[in-house]
Amino acid sequence: MSHPVDTDVSAVRTFIGQHRAAFLDDLAEWLRIPSVSAQPDHAPDVRRSADWLAAKLQETGFPVAEVWPTAGAPAVYAEWPSDDPEAPTVLVYGHHDVQPAAVEDGWDSDPFEPVVRGNRLYARGAADDKGQVFFHTLGVRAHLAATGRTAPAVHLKLLIEGEEESSSPHFRALVETHAERLAADAVIVSDTGMWSEDTPTVCTGMRGLAECEIRLSGPDQDIHSGSFGGAVPNPATVAARLVAALHDEHARVAVPGFYDGVVELTDRERELFAELPFDEERWLRTARSHAAYGEAGHTTLERVWARPTAEVNGIGGGYQGPGSKTIVPATAFVKLSFRLVAGQDPDQVEKAVRAWAADQVPAGIRYEIAFSPATRPCLTPLYHPALQSVVRAMGRAFEGPVRFTREGGSGPAADLQEVLGAPVLFLGISVPSDGWHAPNEKVELDLLLKGVETTAYLWGDLAENWRRAP
Repeated sequence: MSHPVDTDVSAVRTFIGQHRAAFLDDLAEWLRIPSVSAQPDHAPDVRRSADWLAAKLQETGFPVAEVWPTAGAPAVYAEWPSDDPEAPTVLVYGHHDVQPAAVEDGWDSDPFEPVVRGNRLYARGAADDKGQVFFHTLGVRAHLAATGRTAPAVHLKLLIEGEEESSSPHFRALVETHAERLAADAVIVSDTGMWSEDTPTVCTGMRGLAECEIRLSGPDQDIHSGSFGGAVPNPATVAARLVAALHDEHARVAVPGFYDGVVELTDRERELFAELPFDEERWLRTARSHAAYGEAGHTTLERVWARPTAEVNGIGGGYQGPGSKTIVPATAFVKLSFRLVAGQDPDQVEKAVRAWAADQVPAGIRYEIAFSPATRPCLTPLYHPALQSVVRAMGRAFEGPVRFTREGGSGPAADLQEVLGAPVLFLGISVPSDGWHAPNEKVELDLLLKGVETTAYLWGDLAENWRRAP
């Protein structure tokens, strides 16, 4: 195998060390902009955040840096072509909006006034996701400095959205509108994390999501349970029966057709999951739960990363106040969510759930079932050459082996994979203790600079070892 282009580790680290202070000053300036997409009062701040980033990317050297409007908050697009026309094209995804934050939420300092304590930078967005977006600016400069290049070894593009923390309602339309300009051979998602500070990992997949609400109606109004109970169908009882019928005795989803197309874990993938230093008792404490539970035949990590699930998010109906009220309620509801894995089609899952509900609901109960827009799952093959470049680059930065994880949650990465037809790779340096969405969010500065270093090696490795993988 040929060696990566960026062979001089000392040159990369020297450059990063020389520019560390200025890099952190710039990041702190960006973190001071309260780009909270979920709060309309901060819409001007989200726009200001996009303008700030576009200007900084131009200052970094990107010849193209634009603010793209959407029906909601703006995104930022940047492009820096390689001087090698045959180089692969890589699109980096992240987001510049942040979660709401206020001192009264439990912060030890103003969440939008960054502060360094020890070797940690505290601020809203420090890890999620401004810090992990911004390390690409110093990383590409270190790449150029170490190689003597005037342009990256790959055709480098960035798409940084402004509504990820608001469920990305306009993201797919944005990608479809600009699909030609966003075309890439691979997508790098820098909105993820690692297993721990001393266990660097690369995520290889993210689950999809389908959600629905089933509303059940029986009598036209609440009626007396003595006069009519036992002689007419009760929508609250039907809601309970729906929930009870959702899983079988082995905790498998009992919706016919639900598992159609599921890509099963390989033996090698199960071995790699087992290599992680997983402490189930500690995990349960984090989950605020008292026992592990789930689909038989699978470990806890397999259940949350690589198996599809069905969860009851809410159930209700009838009298909820103190004391008793002897009625047959007029209405009830169930809220369900389904996490999906590679091979599952959200449209097919929706059809299966609709057919299942139709079979479960008895005569005399009217019902409506409404699905929210779905998110598709995404999975990078373990031996994809671009993934191997990410692993090698991270291994060089961390000077040790890199292990593999998946992500149990869902995100907009699948839209990029589906619309652009490109594999999605995950590159992040955040750790669980960073407190995404929580008070006192922070980023470990040593890890942040390891992210810089990883990207400094990555572009050369991709150019050297991968040419448009099939």
